Amino acid sequence: MVRELIVEADGGSRGNPGPAGYGAVVLDPASGEALAEAAEYIGKATNNVAEYKGLVAGLRAAHALDPDAVVRVRMDSKLVVEQMSGRWQIKHPDMKPLAAEARAVFPAGQVTYEWIPRSRNKHADRLANEAMDAGKNGKQWEPRSSRAALAAPAAAAPARSAAARAADAAAEAAEAPAQAAPAAPPVGWGAPDLGVPATFVLLRHGETALTPEKRFSGSGGTDPALSPTGRRQAEATAAALAARGTVQAVVSSPLLRCRETAGVIADRLGLDVRVEEGLRETDFGAWEGLTFAEVRERFPDDLDAWLRSAKAAPTGGGESFAAVARRVAVARDKLIARYAGRTVLLVTHVTPIKTLVRLALGAPPESLFRMELAAASLSAVAYYADGNASLRLLNDTSHLR
Repeated sequence: MVRELIVEADGGSRGNPGPAGYGAVVLDPASGEALAEAAEYIGKATNNVAEYKGLVAGLRAAHALDPDAVVRVRMDSKLVVEQMSGRWQIKHPDMKPLAAEARAVFPAGQVTYEWIPRSRNKHADRLANEAMDAGKNGKQWEPRSSRAALAAPAAAAPARSAAARAADAAAEAAEAPAQAAPAAPPVGWGAPDLGVPATFVLLRHGETALTPEKRFSGSGGTDPALSPTGRRQAEATAAALAARGTVQAVVSSPLLRCRETAGVIADRLGLDVRVEEGLRETDFGAWEGLTFAEVRERFPDDLDAWLRSAKAAPTGGGESFAAVARRVAVARDKLIARYAGRTVLLVTHVTPIKTLVRLALGAPPESLFRMELAAASLSAVAYYADGNASLRLLNDTSHLR
């Protein structure tokens, strides 16, 4: 299984050039947990050099965790992102060796780059400022876990001056390609033509006897079959998808309710059903078959913990949302590679669908509790060659009416 890691990196210079430092953090894409941090005061340097050094440090930290991982780098430096993505030339002699150093950490194609606004890069920015503060006092940066002042709130990171920001912009303009280039796309958009995406049409299975009673029904329970209502929902979905004529493959969770739903649709479309273990529902442990109110009555403390943290598991050896997200992310990457440029129907459950949507949007784990997915509802996510995703549809039930 190929692991995915996120690297966020930043660098700063108080004077540009001036006293400079970098920060980098490696994150678990499913839980958002910080797996590793790196920061260093580097003496007098420019913002851009510090940002490149932060990138190198972040990639090395990710490589130390898993040299086979697929890495998504997120930085607020348009310059570094565009140069490392190959869209801008690297002209400055100080940055060419740093870019080569960054490219040498992982094999080509294993790392993708994404620009993010500074407001979303606060962790790495804080580390860079901590490193500069430590250097100013003649000290080396240390991870928070090794400091006695761990419990004290962190001081706000000093903002870069207007002059430093202007110097950043001037440096980026100087490094841009000399020849005329098309206007840059809106922030957050990719290149104009990224080819045909892999599109996942996400179908929640039809109703079972437990669905209208809103009982926990995961992968650790009785594995119920479709009810008569659920079978009618599957048939209505099959008719709608056949009319659209876009689905080219069908993949199902191994649980019976999904395999039955997928079978009805695949028969109508003349396709086979491939089973993907990673698409199974959460194991709800001792909560399987209970309503929310019954769980609240019997396991109040465990339920509160589960609602507060994606890392908390249901009572009795259940599966946390963080664990589900890791499993689903692995299945997603495998299916994207297998069905590149194709439209595939994934017949699965509430949690895997919400997780795919959450990861596509870059939303926090608590967003799982803020989405509604009806039985036999359709959602859709498109995955592009540059690693970005686009949510196309959520909780559509028009085919059932």
